[in-house]
Amino acid sequence: MKNKDKTPKTKTIQKTHKAVQVFSKLAIMGVLTIFSIMMVLEKYETQAVHSGIIILVITGIMWLGYKYLDLHQDDYTYEELLVVIWVPIGAIVCYALNMYANLGGVLSTAITGTAASFIPLLNKKSEYLKKLPPAIYCGSFVGMSSVEIAPSINFVIVAGILAGGFLLLSKNIFMGIGGKLGMVAFGGVLMVSFVYWCYVWLGL
Repeated sequence: MKNKDKTPKTKTIQKTHKAVQVFSKLAIMGVLTIFSIMMVLEKYETQAVHSGIIILVITGIMWLGYKYLDLHQDDYTYEELLVVIWVPIGAIVCYALNMYANLGGVLSTAITGTAASFIPLLNKKSEYLKKLPPAIYCGSFVGMSSVEIAPSINFVIVAGILAGGFLLLSKNIFMGIGGKLGMVAFGGVLMVSFVYWCYVWLGL
């Protein structure tokens, strides 16, 4: 009876994992698509035809790449929640160095990332501590945003939380592709910026 009971449960779990994985992939592609649309509309805001053509071409190329390039693994794995909570923490630290200490975005993220790299030395046997530097470094990319993009600490916190969510779901996505942490951070910032852009565009 136990073996028979396990089979449906296993299938249900696999279906759930697959659904989450598909959602995370589509979310990332959606973020990139939104960015492309925002960029083109801002550049060609008075030329609707040009904007439409460029948006269609860029969007088509991205989705073809997603469908046909081997950028993922088939395993259903996620980053640990206790790891991704360090993404907004890294964002706040970097933002504080950037805005309040006036160190600039590049130097601030360099200091944050370098300091994070020493965390595993606190306990060399801890597997948990070894996972923290990438999460903190990812958050630092959020915190290094200019004041024009991230006007307040609240913006950075929300963007950091969203970036943490992307990191949580994207552990086995775009494996071996450089710039993944930056893209995850960019996704968090973009989503908050998109909401603000819609808020202004709608005149709310």
